[in-house]
Amino acid sequence: MPMTDTRRAFLQIHFCVLLWGFTAILGKLITLPALPLVWMRMLIVVVALAFVPRVWRGLRAMPWRLIGAYSGIGVIVALHWLTFYGAIKLSNASVGATCIALATVMTALVEPWLARSRLSRRDVMLGIAVLPGVALVVGGIPDGMRIGVAVGAVSALLVAIFGSLNKRLVEHGDALTVTAIELGAGTLALTALAPLMPLLPGLSEAFAGDLLVMPGTRDAAYLLTLALACTLLPFALSLVALQHMSAFAAQLATNLEPVYAIVLAIVLLGEQHELTPQFYVGVVVILGAVLVHPLLVRPRRVGHPEVLATSEAKDLSS
Repeated sequence: MPMTDTRRAFLQIHFCVLLWGFTAILGKLITLPALPLVWMRMLIVVVALAFVPRVWRGLRAMPWRLIGAYSGIGVIVALHWLTFYGAIKLSNASVGATCIALATVMTALVEPWLARSRLSRRDVMLGIAVLPGVALVVGGIPDGMRIGVAVGAVSALLVAIFGSLNKRLVEHGDALTVTAIELGAGTLALTALAPLMPLLPGLSEAFAGDLLVMPGTRDAAYLLTLALACTLLPFALSLVALQHMSAFAAQLATNLEPVYAIVLAIVLLGEQHELTPQFYVGVVVILGAVLVHPLLVRPRRVGHPEVLATSEAKDLSS
C-alpha cells in the first residue's frame, strides 16, 4: 500500500520533533558554557545559510525597516537560546525541556497583550491549570537546580514574545531569509553581550565563556550536530511536511517535543536518578494542559515557519 502525502508528512514532522528533542540532550553533553555554545550554534547556521542564493535574493528584496524588525526579534531569539541552555547547565536537560513546555501557556497569555486584543477566559484557565504542575516540578528537584527552573521560565517567556512578534510579520519575508537575519542579528547581540556575562552573580560559570576558544573534538562534533542535524535539517524537512498536514496536527505533534526530550534524557543521560517521582507528576500536569490546548483552539493554518529554526518550542497556530 503506497504511503500517502499526509502519512509521510506525519512521519516527517515527528522525526523533526525527535531531532528538536535532541537539542536539550546536546546542550547537556556539550561542555561549553551557554554563551559560547549558543554563539557557535548560531554562527554555524548563519554561515550555512550564507551559501543559499535564495537567502540573498530575499534579503535584497526586503526593505530596511523590515530587516530592522526581524533583527530585533533575532536578539530576543538569542536571549531565548541563551537562557534555555543556561537553564540546562544550571539543572539538567529534563528540567530545561519541561520549562520550555511552558511557552505554549505563556504565548496564550502574552500574545493578546502584544496584539492589543482581549485575553480569553480559556487562556487564563490554561495558565492556572499548569500552576500545580510547576509547583510539583519545583518540589521534585534538588535545591541546587531550582535556579535552572527560574532561568528556564524566562526562556519560555522569550519564546512567547518572539513567536508572537514573528506572527505579525510572517507574510513579509521568505522563511530562510528571515531565519538568516534573526540568527545573524542574534550572533552579533551575543558578541556584544559576552563581556558582561562574567558579571552575572552566581551564574557566570553556567553562562560566561570565551567565544574565540576552539572547542574540543567532541564538543565540535556535538555543535555541528546541533546546528546542522537539529536545526537546519528539521527546518527544511518540516517546511515540506507542513504543506501536507493541518496546523492542528502539526501543533499537536510539536507539543510532544518535551516528551521526546525527557525520554531521551532518561535513556541517554540517566537523569531519572537526579529527580523524584514528584517531578514527573508535575511534568504530566504541565504537558497535559499543553496538549489539551490545541484541542480547545484549532489553529486556522500553518504560519511563520521561520520559528521552526529558531526555537526549541514551536507554536504553529495563527
